[in-house]
Amino acid sequence: MPGGLSLRLDPRALTVVVLVLAAALAAGVALIGTGEARIPVADVLRTLAGNGTAYQDFIVEELRLPRVLVGLLVGASLGLGGALFQSVSRNPLGSPDVLGLSQGSTAGALVVIVLMSGGAAQVTAGALIGGLVTGLAIYLLAWKQGVHGYRLVLVGIGVNALVTAVNGYLLTKADLVDASRAVVWMTGSLDGRDWDQVRPLLAVCAVLVPLVLVHARGLRMMEMGDDVANALGVRVQRVRLLLMVCAVLLTATATAAAGPVGFVALTAPQLARRLTRSPGPNLVPSLCMGAALLVAADWASQRLFGAGRLPVGVVTGVLGGGYLLWLLVAERRAGRI
Repeated sequence: MPGGLSLRLDPRALTVVVLVLAAALAAGVALIGTGEARIPVADVLRTLAGNGTAYQDFIVEELRLPRVLVGLLVGASLGLGGALFQSVSRNPLGSPDVLGLSQGSTAGALVVIVLMSGGAAQVTAGALIGGLVTGLAIYLLAWKQGVHGYRLVLVGIGVNALVTAVNGYLLTKADLVDASRAVVWMTGSLDGRDWDQVRPLLAVCAVLVPLVLVHARGLRMMEMGDDVANALGVRVQRVRLLLMVCAVLLTATATAAAGPVGFVALTAPQLARRLTRSPGPNLVPSLCMGAALLVAADWASQRLFGAGRLPVGVVTGVLGGGYLLWLLVAERRAGRI
């Protein structure tokens, strides 16, 4: 390229990214037209282009488009965050769901709901702070002359169990109204999401996604081992810390916006890797896969169970739980666990 820059493109990976991104956008358009007031796909596209009626403009741009954008951004954030954790830990189980980051964000939200009776903005801030504090605790507890994969996963599992117990205790101390509100938030849902959730997510993704992609080369080298990466000029601990901070911020922001949507961060990177058949972290394919999975799950929950009857977190939990069991069986047969 001009200026001496070079860019490596894998044709299969590029094809997968284009197809998965197209599927995510198609699911988003279909989701905009789904609901009590159904809008044909052609009318949805016409409205997005600025040629809809006043009624369609209100339904699409004020009620449904923000929800879809939140779904795309949350799914993309979880997919990219999961890919980073799995690459850093070199373990397919290294995801925010297993490591306790989602439970940490839940704990922050529960503290605000149960102990402070805070509003929506305070709950979002509490979830973000809870995720960041949990991520910091995991990193410090896993540190021993550096952070290594299996130690990170084991510490994360322990922290996950501890924070889950704290969340259960908080629920027992809540009154009926706060407990009901907390349970609704803990399921993970896109209901009622508006532009107030879109803007912070978009800002975080606009800053962190380019930062992560800039360090993708170092992350790929780190998958060959710390010694090899150091020999190739990668500052391993510095890059690992930076990417873990980015992953924690992405996960915490996504959880603050939509609640703890389970298993997207676990499944998206693995599905992307199997489709691309490419070594390395597969960051962009994982990002696109996460967005497609979450929007498709939300569309399925509305079409199969009616709008608002089944939160998207329940759908992803069912699908992701089945995938996790399959992954454990496959890893056991391969002799890795």
